[in-house]
Amino acid sequence: MSGPLRILGIDTSCDDTGVGVVELAPDGGVRVLANRVWSQTVHARYGGVMPEMASREHVERIDAVTGDALAEAGLTISDLGAVAATSGPGLVGALLVGLMYGKGLAQALGVPFYAAHHLEGHIFAAASDAELKTPYLALVVSGGHTHLFDVPRDGQYILVGATRDDAAGEAFDKIARLAGLGYPGGPAISEAALKGDPDAVGFKEPLQGQKGFDFSFSGLKTAALLAHRAGAKPEDLAAGFERAAVRFLVKTTLRAAQAYGRDTVVVSGGVAANRALREAFAASGVRTVFPGKGLNTDNGAMIALAGAASIRAGRSPSLLNEGAVAYAPLANA
Repeated sequence: MSGPLRILGIDTSCDDTGVGVVELAPDGGVRVLANRVWSQTVHARYGGVMPEMASREHVERIDAVTGDALAEAGLTISDLGAVAATSGPGLVGALLVGLMYGKGLAQALGVPFYAAHHLEGHIFAAASDAELKTPYLALVVSGGHTHLFDVPRDGQYILVGATRDDAAGEAFDKIARLAGLGYPGGPAISEAALKGDPDAVGFKEPLQGQKGFDFSFSGLKTAALLAHRAGAKPEDLAAGFERAAVRFLVKTTLRAAQAYGRDTVVVSGGVAANRALREAFAASGVRTVFPGKGLNTDNGAMIALAGAASIRAGRSPSLLNEGAVAYAPLANA
């Protein structure tokens, strides 16, 4: 590579249409040039994502969002040297929109195409503002995922723990809806918690005494439902749940870091934007790396970063018959 390579990344795995552009320098350094996300609002009335509506919204928005990302980067289509798009996991109909758009764009431009794993994109989002070198532990915590990976070397992911029921972000959404705080639940709970008393509702720590590093939020949801029926104030419910969920996430992750001998923890995904979670990790004494601004939730820049990592590692481009996959484990060891 004689000069910088501009990579367009596309993510349509769920209800956000994300397109980003990163620049890969000859020395392997990367920087984000643009990151545009169209967040769908049509799902708010349902309290959750409606898959078919999400797919239609992606079809209607992806071309405009791509144009906005290129304009933000100060580039034209012909300046692109590679294209990456999420192939899974996610909603198949939604994934197909971005995947087919990305493949078509790469083929028309005659540039390499890279199918990216959504969770790997979340992990590489943390490389936008900080140097990320293996080994490290990676916690991906979002509306659809709560996974803990050990990453001993580039491209190797060992699943250490995962949720046994709801993802953390999904639990935030459900409890916010229960308390009438709105959608999406993460920001709504975080804002309400600032006004509440975390001691007003007693939440017990999930999976007490476990030897492993799994997560579970079903008990916290049941406790929230019972407290709501007993007349708990929404802000107290939010404060108590947020504190319990954050303590559980941090405690479990730190135990794993100690067990695996890792002094760096990457925390990414939509829930990584939570103020209380960031403060708790900051106070833990363990080096914690979070994605840069705007890169916590689903976005295209993180997929472009994953594409840059593939190019830097010398991986071959993906075939154009690469399909969308709803369930795609990242662990490969």
